[in-house]
Amino acid sequence: MAHKAGFVNIVGNPNVGKSTLMNLLVGERISIATFKAQTTRHRIMGILNTDDMQICFSDTPGVLKPNYKLQESMLNFSESALTDADVLLYVTDMVEKPDKNADFLEKVAKMDVPVLLLINKIDLSNQKDLAAKVEAWHDVLPKAEIIPISALCKFNVDMVLKRIKELLPDSPPYFDKDQWTDKPARFFVAEIIREKILLYYDKEIPYSVEVVVEQFKEDEKSIHINVVIYVERESQKGIIIGHKGVALKKVATEARKALEKFFGKSIYLETFVKVDKDWRSSERELKNFGYNLD
Repeated sequence: MAHKAGFVNIVGNPNVGKSTLMNLLVGERISIATFKAQTTRHRIMGILNTDDMQICFSDTPGVLKPNYKLQESMLNFSESALTDADVLLYVTDMVEKPDKNADFLEKVAKMDVPVLLLINKIDLSNQKDLAAKVEAWHDVLPKAEIIPISALCKFNVDMVLKRIKELLPDSPPYFDKDQWTDKPARFFVAEIIREKILLYYDKEIPYSVEVVVEQFKEDEKSIHINVVIYVERESQKGIIIGHKGVALKKVATEARKALEKFFGKSIYLETFVKVDKDWRSSERELKNFGYNLD
């Protein structure tokens, strides 16, 4: 039997459900997913393996017009996903208008690979509005195959996976068959902690935070982890820590529980908060934090 393998890249605007969809397709919780826009900052690969197939999914940051260097890096990750896809999943939803980020859509329209346009959150709509949305999107991306879905209700996700399998090229696997991501363990530690910060703090605070794992020592039964939470201002440091350290303790407790579930081991977590002034606009600092500015 021939073996199929390929890269299936997920793109779209912020907060349309890309990360939720990615996790469903891969069957692993790889991308953090919250109700807040700009949750995903990196391009994150999740690998689905079967005996005769390997699908390398990539979740990407939401497409946006950059206001600072960090957002430039996020856009670079999204645009890079247009250059190496065997199949592209463009995710939108029932609220979004098809003319948003027209420049990016123009690049999608010119792609030679199959494009599946997924209209998410159809559970929040009706048949008449959906029909109108499908027609509007067909005008914008006439070559795309449109599939209405609800990632939250898992509606039509199996159909998307079935269609991807049909479109994949014959190829040997790109990665070992027991590999499920291209990211190291430290990356997921930082992402899980950042997710808890996104859920626990309001306004600008979560977007001013970067999490760096300084120590990750693993043995058979446990993992000892030290992380630094960087913020841009002294005032933000005070908010992250909270009165008598209560806020930081809550975040650390929730993160530890999630990390124990993720790794299946006891977690010993120490958190520190430091100020790195205006790191989101510093090319040097962003490169140190692993962002793509090329």
